[in-house]
Amino acid sequence: MPPVSTEDYAPRTGYDGACIMETGRVTGHAAMAETDRHTAAPGTPADLSAWLALKDRALDVSAEGITIADARLPDRPLIYANEGFERMTGYPVAEVLGRNCRFLQGPDTDAAAMAEIRSALAETRECVVEILNYRKDGTTFWNRLSIAPVRDPSGEVTHFIGIQSDITARRLAEDGLRRAKEALEADLRLAARVQQALLPPASIDAGGLRISHAFNPCDDLAGDAVGVVPLPDGRMGLYLLDVSGHGVGAALLSFTLSHLLSPAVEGALITDRTAAGPTVVPPAVVAGRLNRQFPMDRTRQYFTLVYGIIDPASGGFRYALAGHPAPVLLPRDGPPSPVSGSGLPIGMIDDAVFEDQSLALEPGDRLFFYTDGAIEALDDREEEFGVARLMEQFSRWRALPLRDGLDRVAAAVRAWCGGRLKDDVSLLAVERTG
Repeated sequence: MPPVSTEDYAPRTGYDGACIMETGRVTGHAAMAETDRHTAAPGTPADLSAWLALKDRALDVSAEGITIADARLPDRPLIYANEGFERMTGYPVAEVLGRNCRFLQGPDTDAAAMAEIRSALAETRECVVEILNYRKDGTTFWNRLSIAPVRDPSGEVTHFIGIQSDITARRLAEDGLRRAKEALEADLRLAARVQQALLPPASIDAGGLRISHAFNPCDDLAGDAVGVVPLPDGRMGLYLLDVSGHGVGAALLSFTLSHLLSPAVEGALITDRTAAGPTVVPPAVVAGRLNRQFPMDRTRQYFTLVYGIIDPASGGFRYALAGHPAPVLLPRDGPPSPVSGSGLPIGMIDDAVFEDQSLALEPGDRLFFYTDGAIEALDDREEEFGVARLMEQFSRWRALPLRDGLDRVAAAVRAWCGGRLKDDVSLLAVERTG
């Protein structure tokens, strides 16, 4: 079709209210009719006016707003708008013809989206933006606007076609999801702070003992729990546990267990109340009680545990293992080695049996507890950090203060996996100092 100007067109309304253009150029009609004869499918109306009317009605039933702007005239005025545009914006077609489409913009319209539209028009290229527009009544809607240049046979851009889609419902849903996500993340950060607050002090001196820990969750919330519990008879309860899985579910069970493994809780698992006063429950009995209280068929989770009772005066340590990696004993003048003991994870089997083990720490000896996240950390070759490397780290930093040595060990594990922990890494250590 040959280039046209606005004088060639006079808008009129017809065909169910659709706004179309009448041309006064017979040659233009003839060219379009000739084109239609070659491109029309079987059953296409032969009469040009009927064919154009059919096309116009097809555009008007579209749910999308469709506009055409003349690229050759100053300010690129609209020369066509369909009924979908009128339904979407509230502007009658007769009011928008001859105007630039920026009348849809308002005070809250994104400047970056407007700049992208201006750039695309100046560079005669396609663009797609999501932009906040204003209806005639002042209400806003989100518009997915697609603009494409239309070229004549010589390649000159003569018009721009714009297709508007009302995506308000989608954007509102996305905003709702984003707000919910932000609220959830804020709650998780608060829960993480609470979890950190439940941890024992980073370093504790208790009689002839020094106790330290390092806590490295892989997410905001950890499924590991570390505890140092003063017992009624002057001894100390030490535990390290690891709940299966990650995230909120594992953290909730971890919170619950930390609460239960406290002598201040009525009906606590680690002490019994008698007429003579509270008595300390042996570690194997504690593990059995937990196993009965948290069966896997009810909680859908299990956890591993090492729990022990240490006497600050004598260095005697009585402990039980429940599916947890064995602690590592580092004598003052000897190589590190895992301690004896084994047992099934808590909750896995109803009638699991747990046994107490005993050892004695001599002055200068250290005992290290760890969760499997430390030994299962993977490097780029998918090789695990492993027990041997962990014991070598315990030995390597024996001359440092206990807390500093634990921090060096935790740093070595993080470095092994490039800082990308896939599981919580928790360490607990006790040293007999006198």
